Amino acid sequence: MNLRFINFHKLFDKTYMPLCMYALRIVGDTGLADDAVQQAMISTWQQLSSGKDITDIKSYLYRSVRNEAIHLLAASACTSCLTPDIDISVDTIDTSERDAALWEAIARLPEKCREVFLASKRDGLSHAEIAEEFGISVKTVENHMTRALRQLRASLLPYVSAGKRPFFLPFL
Repeated sequence: MNLRFINFHKLFDKTYMPLCMYALRIVGDTGLADDAVQQAMISTWQQLSSGKDITDIKSYLYRSVRNEAIHLLAASACTSCLTPDIDISVDTIDTSERDAALWEAIARLPEKCREVFLASKRDGLSHAEIAEEFGISVKTVENHMTRALRQLRASLLPYVSAGKRPFFLPFL
């Protein structure tokens, strides 16, 4: 297998979720965000394969995703959604990366723990409502929540410790 392909595959795996979160901020639709990232990745691969030297690949990818997202918005019926003044600031990129890290950490939670956590934090259900919906005791809900929060804090600690701005997540 080609070394360039292996390196690009690693880059894809590392940046895909943050780029999707970034594109989602622009287009407001997960399908369009995914399309923008995939098209940007294809375009970048083609540029690299043709011998183009890209010195700052991360910035190049974010700019490509921004351009693709704006292009997709312009091509869609949602021209009122078009926001060409969106820039690629460090804060915007960091926020996209933090969002991606959070969702990846949530996805790694055990299934029942993740379901209880999302029912509480995403859906706004009380512990009693969750207990009733899942057919478990309130104490079991509390245990799942404690476990989820502990695992999320541990998963995100290296990211926060790396000098990045801390998450503003009231539940962490």
